[in-house]
Amino acid sequence: MWLPLLIKRLNHVDMQKQGLQLTAEEIYNVNNASLKDAIVQFGGFCTGEFISKEGLLLTNHHCGYDAIAANSTPQDDILKNGWWAMTREQEKKNEGLFVDILVRMEDVTGQVLQGITPQTPEQERSKLVAERSKSLADAAKNNGQYVSYVRDFFNGNEFYMFVYERFSDVRLVGTPPESIGKFGGDTDNWMWPRHTGDFSMFRVYMAPDGKPATYSEKNVPYRPKHHLPISMSPVKEGDFSMVFGFPGRTTRFMTGAGLGMAVEQSNPSRIKLRERRLALMKEAMDASPADRLKLASEYASISNYYKYFIGQNEGIKRMKTLDKKAAEEKAFQAWADANADRKALYGNVLTDINASYAGQRSYNLSTIYRSEAALAAQLMAHAYQYTPLYNFLKEGNADKTKQQQLLNGYKEMNAEFYKNYVPSSDQRIFAELMQMYYNDVPKAQHGDIFKDLTSKHKGDFKKWAAEVYSKSLLSSEAKANAFLANPSLKVLESDPAFKVMRAVQVNYQQNILPKMTEYNAALARANRLFVAGLREMQPNRVFYPDANSTLRLTYGTVKDYEPRDGVQYKYYTTLAGLAEKEDPTNPEFIVPAKLMELYRQKDYGRYGQNGELRVGFITNNDITGGNSGSPVINGRGELIGLAFDGNWEAMTGDLVFDPEYKRCINVDIKYVLFVMDKFAGAGHLVNEMTLVDNGNPNTQFNPSLNDVKMDGKMEIETADSEIKIKKKGNETKIKKETKKKKNS
Repeated sequence: MWLPLLIKRLNHVDMQKQGLQLTAEEIYNVNNASLKDAIVQFGGFCTGEFISKEGLLLTNHHCGYDAIAANSTPQDDILKNGWWAMTREQEKKNEGLFVDILVRMEDVTGQVLQGITPQTPEQERSKLVAERSKSLADAAKNNGQYVSYVRDFFNGNEFYMFVYERFSDVRLVGTPPESIGKFGGDTDNWMWPRHTGDFSMFRVYMAPDGKPATYSEKNVPYRPKHHLPISMSPVKEGDFSMVFGFPGRTTRFMTGAGLGMAVEQSNPSRIKLRERRLALMKEAMDASPADRLKLASEYASISNYYKYFIGQNEGIKRMKTLDKKAAEEKAFQAWADANADRKALYGNVLTDINASYAGQRSYNLSTIYRSEAALAAQLMAHAYQYTPLYNFLKEGNADKTKQQQLLNGYKEMNAEFYKNYVPSSDQRIFAELMQMYYNDVPKAQHGDIFKDLTSKHKGDFKKWAAEVYSKSLLSSEAKANAFLANPSLKVLESDPAFKVMRAVQVNYQQNILPKMTEYNAALARANRLFVAGLREMQPNRVFYPDANSTLRLTYGTVKDYEPRDGVQYKYYTTLAGLAEKEDPTNPEFIVPAKLMELYRQKDYGRYGQNGELRVGFITNNDITGGNSGSPVINGRGELIGLAFDGNWEAMTGDLVFDPEYKRCINVDIKYVLFVMDKFAGAGHLVNEMTLVDNGNPNTQFNPSLNDVKMDGKMEIETADSEIKIKKKGNETKIKKETKKKKNS
């Protein structure tokens, strides 16, 4: 996950050896157009890319999901049915949605750390770093023209400033139906082979003078300095690939003590709690078809991260990561002890790190069980959502308008919540998970959570759960809305469900969080010194910083893999595989009738190859959360796909990179175009893009003859031929004359 600013110095030669044909300046350049100008941070949580000179923007379906849902109505459910703007006027505005376009990044380490030494007291250091970072960022904003911030790298050893232009008029242009954009649902998440058309399309608008502006009918499409041309060439195994985007968070410099806590304590606890929760839900789903439908989505979501934690643990064990960390730390300690100055600076670093993690371990179960057990039941999670109303009532706020807005929001939330609420199943989950909390979390860290259990119900978790679920005002939509008609702080505070939730929260905030914060502060200093020492110890090694939601580039190749003995996964999937997964009884695997008809007829148009249509492909690029929607780019700088997921066999990615199994799952750009053009009839948007074949613009792809309205004749000149088209009535005559090829 390399910083584009440093590509020329650190990576360009290696990238060329693997197949890159671009210069370093064509990838990142402050003064001239480059690839970085086509990449945006979408909504602050995903990545998107420009694919036309008219501000057309591509990202994942799951990144655009909220905007698509917000533009859906019961009468026009575009989330379910899909939708495409056939004119610019039809494009839908999105309140609050924005994109950030990088203007520049700058190394400001010297300014931030000036005069700071290893001997500077930690509190003073933190204060100086915060003040200087803010001052630099504020100055770069140029009186509000830009969005700017300073981020730390290598655990606080380096600092870089990022300056963006923020555009807040981002309009929805189109989305496939959910049955394409979310095909496979949570069941297929993190799994390969994959057949998900995970994409959606937006357009960025600007003021007529070219500056960012809020929504206005007078705004015009943004004209990016660079947009990505789209490759129509087949993706082949071994092809160079790079992913440009905004990966969220990794902690790959974590020591063995931290990894040990994850593998031995955190993940097993999460697996244990989710396993029981899933089993209870499964019982309810098997007993009632109606409850199965209500719980299906939540079940799949819980199962998703259940798989993730299992995969992460298996990967760390398979890679023998703890053994490798132990060897690295032994070498580090020997290196530090071999020199008096190094020993003074780095000699106690690992001891301090181990002490911090030992402290964290003693409170770690309280942190995990709070979210995975105490607040896991639907009723507890719903009670937690009433916290803003509780705060409003407690403050005695007299703003009636604000109160009514708040109450209206709760009524809408209630309608959505109770639609899929199964009280009998949830009551069992509450009783059993709270008993697991009681048994597993140290008693001294319980606080007042179990006060009613012990005083009123003599330790009987089933009786306690029965009272909470029968007497809570949140136990039904009717009771909840009756409360909202006349809200009272006293009533809310005494509600049994809200009272349990508040006890959990207060205990965590007063007794657990301060301790974890204390250990984290000590850990931050020790980790900073450890990373500084590692880099000093290995001066010839090229290090990359952990991800922190800043623009990064990762490069690799299109590559298949063997997940286990005797199994070979091909590097691409096709529409035939999607058809094989079709299950009309399962919402996650419904296939639209028109898509099936196109498949049966093999009507793939210009997007198929050798009688098949590719849906997805995999590369060994290094991605994590935040990379969703990132462009996958070939060696010529052309778009070949969109990254949208990682594979289950390499769930270690946030903690350690797995060079053997790590795969980036991408939707093939030609499947995106096929769905837009052949399935949805939005070929006019394809015509807006720059389609290329083997690096050369070829107008036989853009536009298609079916889309050309013409009389008389038209001549098209391509890289190696001249095409003459004559149209008279219903007859079209095409003549292709080969030209003499020029030297490149």
